[in-house]
Amino acid sequence: MTNSKLKSKSQGDGVEGPDGGWGWVLVVAMFVSTSLVFGLMRSLGVFFVEFVQYFEESAQAISWISSIGLAAQQFFSPLGAALCNAYNTRPVVMTGGFLSGLGLILASQATCLVHLYLTMGVISGLGWGLVFTPMVATVMANFTHRRALAVGLGFSSIGLSSFAFNPLFQLLVETYAWRGALLILGGLSLNIMACGALIRPECRSKGPAKLDSQSRLPCSDMLQRVSSYLEVSLLCERPYLTYTLGVTLFNFGYFVPYFHLVAHSRHVGFSEYGAAFIMSAAGATDIFGRIVSGWFSDLGHFRVIHLLILWTVLAGVFIMLLPVSSLMGSYSALMVISLLYGFCSGALTSMVFAVVPMIMGVERMMGGLGLLQLIESCGGLLGTPLSGWLRDNTGNYVASFMVAGSFVLLGSLTMTTLPHFFSCTDPPPPKRPVLIDNSDALRLELAQKNCCSSEMNHQAVEQTKRTRSPGVTKTEHHQCIKSELIVVLTTDTACIRGVLDSSAMLTQLTSAPWASASAMTGKFCSAAERYNNAPG
Repeated sequence: MTNSKLKSKSQGDGVEGPDGGWGWVLVVAMFVSTSLVFGLMRSLGVFFVEFVQYFEESAQAISWISSIGLAAQQFFSPLGAALCNAYNTRPVVMTGGFLSGLGLILASQATCLVHLYLTMGVISGLGWGLVFTPMVATVMANFTHRRALAVGLGFSSIGLSSFAFNPLFQLLVETYAWRGALLILGGLSLNIMACGALIRPECRSKGPAKLDSQSRLPCSDMLQRVSSYLEVSLLCERPYLTYTLGVTLFNFGYFVPYFHLVAHSRHVGFSEYGAAFIMSAAGATDIFGRIVSGWFSDLGHFRVIHLLILWTVLAGVFIMLLPVSSLMGSYSALMVISLLYGFCSGALTSMVFAVVPMIMGVERMMGGLGLLQLIESCGGLLGTPLSGWLRDNTGNYVASFMVAGSFVLLGSLTMTTLPHFFSCTDPPPPKRPVLIDNSDALRLELAQKNCCSSEMNHQAVEQTKRTRSPGVTKTEHHQCIKSELIVVLTTDTACIRGVLDSSAMLTQLTSAPWASASAMTGKFCSAAERYNNAPG
């Protein structure tokens, strides 16, 4: 017997969500929590200049703070997804809210960059990872026809918070210094715990069976179960790998403007509030981009993957135009390009997550999203420091934004290699391979055999009664028992059917080694014995 049995189950958008009700409450919870994760992360550029001045370090060294936080958020997303699949989404999100606030509170007491790496980077990043993927997967599992719109509304808070947080953070830094500002942000982040409390146990995406804390599993079974929680089987599917590679390339350049545009604006001569307002304006159009793209996608005129490529190409082009527009010191030109970039960057974000169920199916969405975030963390970790390194070596941010935009365009090109990309209709729903443990398969097989056993015994008695009735010839009697043997053998192996015509073979099968082999063989021998001892 093989170590595992593979079954295929139809997946995909066939799983219907309620498209309303408590799902809209979860959209509000996602709205608030994402604003306190990515909205806050996007606005950390205000602290970038303060850290450079206070710690007297290079732009590359300071860039590692935000990069570690972003990479930790994505790296720990599979952990959050696995914990949600194994236990429950609500306590996982609430724990993540606590850790995200704790990291910022501890960062307010930092005395060196290493402290910021560990607090704002690792601790807050871990908290963000436990919050973001479970919240997104929970909302998406509660919607089907209006999924893109619901995700767009939930993500619109990122643009709104970017619009509000940049001038707010600048005000907090000027009033309380960067330490006091981080302390306030830590307290604000604790509100994520309230968002997690709104998740009902039954309002979560479907996944593997929950883990029983009282059960004791062998090591191999435990590894197999953890693998199912993380949806590791997706790594063997070409569409998922292609999509993940494309999103990873997006990540190399997508976040560069949010961390370096404020510093670039101040570098070319604009005021502190003027530089912060550019990011705020981009955040405002980001809101409309997320909502408009989600609404337009749900109309069904175009495939979601095609809309994703459209917005991604435009975002990459506008990233490359950001430094060009400010070379002559034109604040208006930089503002216009920032507004266009904000709209496209918001529009593509809604599409990135709306495509996910079409790639992996709804039931694998929790683990699949976590695995996607883990892999794309490479881009988030290296993209911003690469931009800072280019700035340190060139003296400005022109090369940084050019390279960032190139990565986004390269990711768009990678997406075009997806299967059925050039088709006008979506491909069939994906199928999910489900691995069944040996012990589960054995119990299932024995249960089926026991069930069949009682039915076959009953049939055998009835056939014996009929064949012993007066007027039944020996040939008819033997034919009835042959039919019974065929029924028995087809439940085990069909290749033995040919031996039914050999009376000697049937007699040989009644020997002790065969009779003690299994209950199935015993049934076979019993029928064979009645065949040889048939009257007439």
